[in-house]
Amino acid sequence: QVQLVESGGGLVQAGGTLRLSCAASGRTFSNSAMGWSRQAPGKEREFVARISWRGTTYYADSVKGRFDISRDKAKNTVFLQMNSLKPEDTAVYYCTAGGPPDYSDYWGKGTLVTVSS
Repeated sequence: QVQLVESGGGLVQAGGTLRLSCAASGRTFSNSAMGWSRQAPGKEREFVARISWRGTTYYADSVKGRFDISRDKAKNTVFLQMNSLKPEDTAVYYCTAGGPPDYSDYWGKGTLVTVSS
């Protein structure tokens, strides 16, 4: 059974940093994309970042320059370094993995990030 388990969420002040981790089990994703999406209260889920199997990275405009996605293929893990956090970054962050077109065949249960002003 494939599982994606996120960790690292929490409460942080505006301008602060957090590092999210997502550990995958049940199959290897070394040849697949892994990424992050988020859902803020009262809003629809949205794409945040993705890293391809080659290491190419993609970001939503709202987080470009502040967030950095990386992965450790040997550990089947993906990370999201979040810097200069803003209150509007408050959301449940979900780890995703898979192939085209959505690169999100698998989802984690999410981790809550709260940014206070």
